[in-house]
Amino acid sequence: MKKFKSKNIVTLLGLIVLIVILFFFYKKRVNDAINPVSVPYAKKDIPAGIQITEEYIGTTDVPPSMLTDTVLRKEADVKDKYSNADTRIPAGSLFYERNVVEKEKLPANIILDYPKEGYVLYNLTVDIDSSYGNSIYPGNYIDLYLKARTKTIPGTNSTITGENKVVLGKIIENVQVITVKDAAGKPVFQDMNEDKEPAMVVFAVPEEYYILLKKAEYLRTYDSELIPVPTNESLKDEPGELKISSKSLKEWVNSVTIWNLD
Repeated sequence: MKKFKSKNIVTLLGLIVLIVILFFFYKKRVNDAINPVSVPYAKKDIPAGIQITEEYIGTTDVPPSMLTDTVLRKEADVKDKYSNADTRIPAGSLFYERNVVEKEKLPANIILDYPKEGYVLYNLTVDIDSSYGNSIYPGNYIDLYLKARTKTIPGTNSTITGENKVVLGKIIENVQVITVKDAAGKPVFQDMNEDKEPAMVVFAVPEEYYILLKKAEYLRTYDSELIPVPTNESLKDEPGELKISSKSLKEWVNSVTIWNLD
């Protein structure tokens, strides 16, 4: 009889413990469903493709039932990121995963890296060989050399007399690389797990330098080539100044091309 009573008591205690556990579990689920959660939101309209700085971000409390899996719930997931190129985030809106991206994900992110006003983007065609086995990285510095060889064009006279004469020299130095892209226009080093071949090195130079490089590239009576050469300037505390390396080479390029027409 005592054993029977003991079993009943143990069973009863087990049921009580189970009921208590279920009660607290239910209470927690209810609280999770009704207690507001603090999340970031847009304090004002955010145009497409701009950096989301602190001035754009506020916090508000919303019921968990309103939050989907794609809502960004921490300010750190939003601050200093960028609004997507095809997205305008209206004032009062929450932030969603597809609307907030890293700068590298923007189609025109290189425009954001212009060094200063008055600079122009230059797109230098490269390949595996001319990029030193894909060894030119964003942020690196390069020097630019010009190689020009005379060529025969019917009905024209070469500026340099004789055949197979070559002009070779450094024309601009300390050029910082903004990005390196493949033939499809995708950043080569965005995903290191993907094997991409470089097709273009993009940098920015003053407009005067841009015109000089384009003149060097379009020499009519010469087969010309701009050659990028990596340097160790990026390892220095104070990288050297971007400048024209050879005044005589600049003058020669200008002498065999048309001057700017204002």
